[in-house]
Amino acid sequence: MNLPDSQTMHPHERDGVVYYSFPLLEALPSVRHGFSTRLGGVSGGDFESMNLSFTRGDDPVLVRENFVRFCGAVGVPPEGVVVSAQEHHVTLYNATAADRGRGLDRERGYTDIDGLLTDEPGVVLCTQYADCVPLFFADPIRRVVAASHSGWKGTVAQIGRVTVERMAADYGCRREDIVAGVGPSIGPCCFEVDAPVYAAFAAMDVWNERFVRRKPGEKYLLDLWEVNRAVLLAAGLLPEHIAVAGLCTRCRPDVFWSHRAAGTRRGSLAAFIALAENEDKGK
Repeated sequence: MNLPDSQTMHPHERDGVVYYSFPLLEALPSVRHGFSTRLGGVSGGDFESMNLSFTRGDDPVLVRENFVRFCGAVGVPPEGVVVSAQEHHVTLYNATAADRGRGLDRERGYTDIDGLLTDEPGVVLCTQYADCVPLFFADPIRRVVAASHSGWKGTVAQIGRVTVERMAADYGCRREDIVAGVGPSIGPCCFEVDAPVYAAFAAMDVWNERFVRRKPGEKYLLDLWEVNRAVLLAAGLLPEHIAVAGLCTRCRPDVFWSHRAAGTRRGSLAAFIALAENEDKGK
């Protein structure tokens, strides 16, 4: 298959599983991460083939096998996975070894969690997507990783900044040390909104009119990628420490799950990030 190109994110295929990663994060020996495609799983029908959500109506046995296959490809332990419980808010959860398996092998036991953080190796943070913006974070000095789900509401509420602030407050991270990736999501080519949503973005303190392209009939094409980059810069990250994938999920529904392309009968993508349990093993 002809996979979409990105200057800041590279595709990989391992044991049939196709995923993307950021070279910026791959350069950190302590970090393992990956963003899924819909390729390389065992699900069928509307969920073919790599669906990483138990809540869409897919067979849970197949979904768990997809998790196992994806974790194997990325090089993280499936038993260490901790899955978010996304509600388009900015509530974050500090995951530890005691949380391993939540959302995969046992009940999550929490709700309204759109971001996860950890400083413990082997705890695999997992957030889920089908057009919203995945945010990856890593501090190689304090050895902390985080993942946040930035839909349009989360972007307006600046969940990226909230995540950086929590990394600093909870783990002593310095903002200039944090490396971040803005993953595949619906792009400025396809993210059309109406006037009330545009107004919510225009009220942001980081707003710039270059983030929007106006269309007839009070319709607007918004650039979630650049808004999130602006949020991260305002939070204190260095420009050279931010990578934006520039991959539109809506443009390539053959590679990525897209809610706007497929509606509700679809699978979900996922972002995974973890601290390596043994750096010498590599990926």
